[in-house]
Amino acid sequence: MKTLGNTAHCSRAALVLLATLALRAVPAVAAAAPPAADSGAGTAAVLEINGPIGPATSRYVVHGIESAHDNGSRLVVLELDTPGGLDSAMRDIIRAILASPVPVVSYVTPPGARAASAGTYILYASHVAAMAPATNLGAATPVSIGGEPEPGSPPVPTPGANPAQDRNDKAPAASPPAPGGGAAPPNLPGSAMERKVVNDAVAYIRGLAEERGRNVEWAEQAVRGAASLSATAALQQKVIDVIARDLPELLTRIDGREVRLANRTVKLATAGLTVVRMKPDWRTQLLAVITNPTVAYGLMLIGIWGLLLEGYNPGAVLPGVAGSVCLLIALFAFQILSVNYAGLALVVLGTAMIISEFFFPTYGSLGVGGVIAFVVGSLILFDTDVPGMSVGRPLIGAFATMGGLMIAGIVYLATRSMRRPVATGTQGMIGGTAEVVADFTGRGRVRYGGEFWNARSDAALRAGDLARIVRVEGLTLWVEPQ
Repeated sequence: MKTLGNTAHCSRAALVLLATLALRAVPAVAAAAPPAADSGAGTAAVLEINGPIGPATSRYVVHGIESAHDNGSRLVVLELDTPGGLDSAMRDIIRAILASPVPVVSYVTPPGARAASAGTYILYASHVAAMAPATNLGAATPVSIGGEPEPGSPPVPTPGANPAQDRNDKAPAASPPAPGGGAAPPNLPGSAMERKVVNDAVAYIRGLAEERGRNVEWAEQAVRGAASLSATAALQQKVIDVIARDLPELLTRIDGREVRLANRTVKLATAGLTVVRMKPDWRTQLLAVITNPTVAYGLMLIGIWGLLLEGYNPGAVLPGVAGSVCLLIALFAFQILSVNYAGLALVVLGTAMIISEFFFPTYGSLGVGGVIAFVVGSLILFDTDVPGMSVGRPLIGAFATMGGLMIAGIVYLATRSMRRPVATGTQGMIGGTAEVVADFTGRGRVRYGGEFWNARSDAALRAGDLARIVRVEGLTLWVEPQ
């Protein structure tokens, strides 16, 4: 009995010991195992901005951010390599980034890429700004049609004309302080409208820099002076947050970083995220094609030519149908592109004048005017200073050359027809051959063109002889032996 009691006591002690060890092991296991939300099940959505930023790019990015949030992605990475683009498309992307419930990281990659102009604004607006080595950003000065004018030379004062001014010139002038501290920006050359555009862009990028805690002074320099920075210099001047060679290194470096989303602060957990690359859908790809300035320009020309040919040849159907479809697509593209409508009107007028030369020959005057209007309108149709948003000049030259060759052909044919003898009416009969019906001297009858004509001749003619017509008087032919 004593042995059994000792055995039972040992068994109970062993159970208590095992339970104690199990209870102590539970916190250790819980601490070792990460929560489900922090496991590798999370995803990072990657969007690519490669090339000029246009309407299709903005639609792709805005829908990509929305889809990433709907799919539960923890992070959105924008891979940037852009020379810039349209202001309206850039602002759509920035609005989507600022309102995004998912942290957005802008990453300038691969090495050799750039985030110029509009890309700099997007980089400043993102929650995290990153660059790969050997990349650059900056040159964010807004441009307009015609480019920036050269600054004029300051007027040279005449000594003695203004003594007070002469005295002031001898003393160093102090720059008035700028609002918010610092030196006032220099007076910008150009018109009042250009200064308004630059000042608006400065205020916009300064607001983005203040929102993200980045270098405000350099942001203003990038707009006013088109300043640029390499990746290393951008990191030193606190323009960007991190430099990473590739995407896995980027996700590792930003892990644990805190970013602000709306009214809350979020700590990034990016280590081990699964990368999901989001490609544009077919609608975005189609929009990218038709909003390409060269494609839109070609569609417009096909539409104009098709409608004009249908108007001159009613019932052909095909030119009218193809022209209507192409012209409507081109007008849709022009609606969302930066288009100068004076240039569009000149292109339409010039094409109409070139085609009118076929039907109302003016020996080149109408056609030459049409070619000039066409070329000028094509050159000013799009904002040529926005990278990737202009029509190639070789294409404009090809269309203009084709129109010029057609006009030259029309002028040549018209000139040659003027040199030919008249082939209709009584003038066309002169030099023709008539057959003598019966012998006559002075007056008689001849056959010409299957008809009998009265004839007069100073020489004697016999029946069956051939005579040449030298003059026509009413219904009488003057002939001579051939």
